[in-house]
Amino acid sequence: MTAIGVDDLQGAGGNWATVGQTSRAGRRVRRQRQKRKGKSVGLRIGTLNVATMTGKGRELADMMERRKVDILCVQETRWKGSKARGIGAGFKLFYYGVDSKRNGVGVALKEEFGRNVLKVKRVSDRVMSLKLEIEGVMLNVVSGYAPQVGCELEEKERFWSELDEVIESIPTGERVVIGADFNGHVGDGNTGDEEVMGRFGVKERNLEGQMVMDFAKRMDMAVVNTYSEKSEEHRVTYKSGGRSTQVDYILCRRGNLKEISDCKVVVGESLARQHRMVVCRMTLMVCKKKRSKIEIEKKTK
Repeated sequence: MTAIGVDDLQGAGGNWATVGQTSRAGRRVRRQRQKRKGKSVGLRIGTLNVATMTGKGRELADMMERRKVDILCVQETRWKGSKARGIGAGFKLFYYGVDSKRNGVGVALKEEFGRNVLKVKRVSDRVMSLKLEIEGVMLNVVSGYAPQVGCELEEKERFWSELDEVIESIPTGERVVIGADFNGHVGDGNTGDEEVMGRFGVKERNLEGQMVMDFAKRMDMAVVNTYSEKSEEHRVTYKSGGRSTQVDYILCRRGNLKEISDCKVVVGESLARQHRMVVCRMTLMVCKKKRSKIEIEKKTK
């Protein structure tokens, strides 16, 4: 690297004072921009079908801590009841289930976010949602577990109806993130569906995958993990008996897609034998609250 001396700066028509003023002005502009934007809060949000939560509470908490996951939607918990339970390492699991042998959904949170939960809506053993307030921003986290391919059409339609109802009940100005095992393949490529998904699905779409697409279009949502250009191995969320496919997804409102980045499948965890965790980063832009005149007067006095 070539050193720049005083003569070089003067030769360019400048001097030390000018350079210092320019530097200070640049810093001032950057500070003003940051002030206008407000601060941001980064979250790592994921989803995972755990196959069962029995005997896995601490293991799930350790994995979330190790992978730096703040919020995790879980499916097929097979825990009966409607509770919130500490699972260790400062994590709490809100869950709902009606049968200890099948289904069940939940949302696991870091302790600091667990204190911000305003509302828990347990719709069924396939759909539940949490509303959190984070630095003044309302974030709704929905965990879903769609019926498998062999289930009756009536059961599938009931699931989508429940999910529709949850999303429709959330005000449009609030953030929504869905973490779900949809048991469907949205497929590779997005011709005709560019507004709701990216090009990086896996293999061919099936009927259940089309139901995911129809839901995304109805609710103006985007299938987040299809926008990340990864190798197929790092897009696959389910592996069993030589079959590799994508059935676990993260969705958000299309208008908030710019707030989500780095969505990926986590490989190498042994907590779930067949499913892999999908994790993304969400950056919430927090607007600086204006102080009221009363607050200013109190502080002055």
